[in-house]
Amino acid sequence: MLNASKYIYEVNRKSNIRNWVIILLVILIAFLFLPWTQHIRSEGNVTSLLQEQRPQDVNAIIAGSIKKWFVKEGDWVKKGDTILQLGEVKAEYLDPRLLERNKQQVDAKIGSAKAYEEKIEATDRQILALKEALRLKIALLINKNAQLNNKLEAERVELSAAENEFNLAKDQYERLERLYKQGLAPQTQLQQRDVAYKNASAKKIAVTNKLRITEQEIANNNLEQSGAEQEYSEKINKALAEKYQAMSAMASTEAEISKLENTGSNYEVRNGMYFITATQDGQIVQAKKGGIGEMLKEGECVAKIIPSDLTPAVEMFVKPVDLPLVQVGQRVSLWFDGFPTIVFSGWPQASYGIYFGVVSSVESSIDENGKYRVLVRQDAKARPWPSQINMGVGANCITLLKDVPIWYELWRSINGFPPDFYGSSKKVKNEKDKK
Repeated sequence: MLNASKYIYEVNRKSNIRNWVIILLVILIAFLFLPWTQHIRSEGNVTSLLQEQRPQDVNAIIAGSIKKWFVKEGDWVKKGDTILQLGEVKAEYLDPRLLERNKQQVDAKIGSAKAYEEKIEATDRQILALKEALRLKIALLINKNAQLNNKLEAERVELSAAENEFNLAKDQYERLERLYKQGLAPQTQLQQRDVAYKNASAKKIAVTNKLRITEQEIANNNLEQSGAEQEYSEKINKALAEKYQAMSAMASTEAEISKLENTGSNYEVRNGMYFITATQDGQIVQAKKGGIGEMLKEGECVAKIIPSDLTPAVEMFVKPVDLPLVQVGQRVSLWFDGFPTIVFSGWPQASYGIYFGVVSSVESSIDENGKYRVLVRQDAKARPWPSQINMGVGANCITLLKDVPIWYELWRSINGFPPDFYGSSKKVKNEKDKK
C-alpha cells in the first residue's frame, strides 16, 4: 500500500505549470495592448459613379407592334444602332400619304391666308379712295358754299338798291297823289308814278325772292356737306369692318397653319420613332418582349442596355447608428465576391486581397431596407480595383475608424459604446499642433 502511494501522489515532484501560466498571462496582457483599428462592417455591390453609366431601360416612345428585331440578348451595340422596328397601330397614323396630305392642307391654308392678305390690302386701298373722294366732295361743297355766299352778298346789295328805289317810287307816288287830289297835278302823271311805284315793288319782291333762294341753297349745301360726311363715314366704317373681319380670318388661318405645321412636324418625328435605337454603347440584356407582332405601350421597356464604359463605385448600406461616423473622404477597405481574400478586420495592413476606396457621397434619406446608402469610389492613392468586376458584383466593406488598444475595444464592446470617430483624433491632434 505504501509503495503504491508513491506512484499516485508525487508530492515532491517539480512542475512548470506556474511558469507557463505566468508566461500566458504576460502574453495575454501584451496582446491586450496591441493596436486595433475600429471599423464599421457593411455589405454592398458594385455600381457606377455616374448615372449615365448605370443600366438603362430602352423604352418605346410610341405605342406599336414589334415588326423586326435587329439584335439579340448579349449583343454589343454602338450608340445609334437600331435595336428593333415598330409597326403603327393607331388608326389616325395608318395613312401612308399622311405627310403629303398634311402638306396639301398647309398649302391650302397658306393660299387662303394670302387671299385674306390681298383682301386687306384692297380694303386699305378702298378706304384711301373713299377718304380722298370725301375730301374732294367736301372741297367742292366748300367752294360752292363760298360762291353762294358771294352771290348772297351781291343779292343783298341788289335788295338794298331795290328797297331804295321802291321807297323813292313810293314817296313820289304819294306826293303826286296828294297834288292830284288838290287838282295841282294831271292824272297822267299820277298814272305814270303809279306804274313806277308798282315796278319798284315788284323788283323788290323779285330781289327778295332771289335772296331767299340763295340762302336756301346755302342751307342745302351745308346739309349736303353733312350728308356727304355721314355717307362716306358709313362707307369707310363698312370697309374697316370688312378689313378687321379679314384680319381676324387671316389670324385664324395663320393659327391653323401653325397647328397643321406642328402636326406635320409631329408626324415626321413619329416616323423616326418607329426605329428604337441604342442611346449609348453597351450590351443588350433582359429583353422584355420576344415575338414579332407583340404590342408595346407608350413608354414600355423593351430591353436593358448595360453601358460599356464603367467608372466603378460601390454602394454600401450602413445602419442609422453608424451614419454619424461616415463622412465624405473617409477610407474604406473592400473585398469583392469572386476574388480571393484573407481579411483581418482589426489589422487591415495584414489583410490580403483587399482594395481601398474613399467615401464619395452619403445620402440623407433612408433606404427601403432601413439603412443609409453610401457611395464609395476608388482610392487614387491605392492600387486600382480589378478590371474584371462588373455591375452588381457583391462587395464587403469595412469603414476604417480610429486605432485603439485591444483592451479598449473589448471594454467598449462589452459596455455597448459606439466606436470612436476617426476624425475626432485628427481634431485633437490639430489642436495640439496649434498649441
